[in-house]
Amino acid sequence: MDAFVDFLLTYGYGGMFAAAFLAGSFFPFSSEAVMTGLRLAGLDVWMLVLCASVGNLLGGMFNYGVGRMGKEDWIYGMLRVRPERLEQSERFVHRYGAWMGLLSWLPILGSVITIAMGLLRVDVWKSALTILIGKVARYVVLGFLLEEL
Repeated sequence: MDAFVDFLLTYGYGGMFAAAFLAGSFFPFSSEAVMTGLRLAGLDVWMLVLCASVGNLLGGMFNYGVGRMGKEDWIYGMLRVRPERLEQSERFVHRYGAWMGLLSWLPILGSVITIAMGLLRVDVWKSALTILIGKVARYVVLGFLLEEL
């Protein structure tokens, strides 16, 4: 894992984008740690926020695409999403629709929400917009916290 983090730090903004993509998808990864490391290495905090937001949005949309394929055996098996967690997320998404994308920044649950949004075929453009808003808000808050470093 240290070699992977070193790789991300070596590639600066591209590494931030990659880390955020992984963190936004169903892969367990902490983009916040990478962002903090890159900020401590002297990179511009607002450029990091931009790269992280775009990468995280695309990671969330990757999840949406996996859900849209509708292969529940993949979701349960390969992605290790428990059936009851997916069913709970489906109920919330069915009730609130694309608005659930605002919660996509949440660790673990955010991935399940974006998968459920795809599975339930929530409008892709509304989903992308709300996912973007949720993820940008997360990184802007982190950006303000890191700005003084």
